[in-house]
Amino acid sequence: MATITAHLDEGTRVTLSNGRHTWYGDEPLEDAGTDTGPTPYEFLLGSLAACTTLTLRFYAQRKGIDLKWVRTRYEFDRIHSHDCQQCDEDVDAMIERVRSSITIGGTFDDAERKRLEYIVGRCPVHKTLASGMKIFDTVEFANDTE
Repeated sequence: MATITAHLDEGTRVTLSNGRHTWYGDEPLEDAGTDTGPTPYEFLLGSLAACTTLTLRFYAQRKGIDLKWVRTRYEFDRIHSHDCQQCDEDVDAMIERVRSSITIGGTFDDAERKRLEYIVGRCPVHKTLASGMKIFDTVEFANDTE
């Protein structure tokens, strides 16, 4: 299980912690933020990139595949469904889309290439995002002296 806590600091800066590490999130200057850390969507993409990269590393180590390095690039955007060639939407709606570009360095035969390409989509974060998830919110209110 993973747990993160967040605390709104001054302005738009958010302090995040998992109990072992502390880092900051924010919004860019053009969105009225102070740009002291990545945006929430950049964190989301970072989680996916880290998970994909590590999943490939662990898989290659287990299988004895000569993986030297992995470079990932993820982009998030919103587009109209009628502008998406890969989408199956029949209605004109906004689609949230993540596009990836993954380069894997090493010496591979054709079977290893095919398997590594498959493994990209097997990282836990990729599977969670692709299949969706349920979010259960609990909201509490406290005095303003906290």
